[in-house]
Amino acid sequence: MTVNNGVNVMAGLMIIIGLTGAQLTGQIDITQVSWLWLVAFVGINLFQSGFTGICPAKKILAKLGLKDSDGSCCK
Repeated sequence: MTVNNGVNVMAGLMIIIGLTGAQLTGQIDITQVSWLWLVAFVGINLFQSGFTGICPAKKILAKLGLKDSDGSCCK
C-alpha cells in the first residue's frame, strides 16, 4: 500500500466513523433519504479505492482531460 492509498483509506474511514457516530447518537437519521447518502458514498469509495486502486472519480476526471500527477498529497 502506498502513502496515497493510505490517505484514501484513512479519509474514507473517518467519514464512515463520523456518519456512524452521528447515527448512533441520534444526531442524524441515515435511514431517511438525504444528502448524507452522498457523504456515505464518498467515504465508502475513498475507503475501497485505497485497497483496490479503483477510483471512479479519477477515471471521470481523466476523461475530462485532467492529468495524473507523479506525487502524492503527502510528500
